[in-house]
Amino acid sequence: MIKYENEVLRSIKKGKLSGQIFELFHHAFIALEKTKDMNLFDIKRLKSTEKRAYYRLRKNKYRAIFYVENEDYFVISIAKREEVYKQWE
Repeated sequence: MIKYENEVLRSIKKGKLSGQIFELFHHAFIALEKTKDMNLFDIKRLKSTEKRAYYRLRKNKYRAIFYVENEDYFVISIAKREEVYKQWE
């Protein structure tokens, strides 16, 4: 199952994130959920001090930050490269 944080849904409502970009990432997460193959897309594990492993999925100038737990994908942020990593710091 793919779950989006409230922040992601709010950014779509406010117009910060276009519906096209959201759909692009949503289709990518659907493919990940079906195949369980992280090599399909440009995905890298992020360095973190937490026990949970965070990943980033790159699509053009946009990035999605997510983690996987019990085969569920939790998307915590989708934004342009310049903005998404500011939230991560």
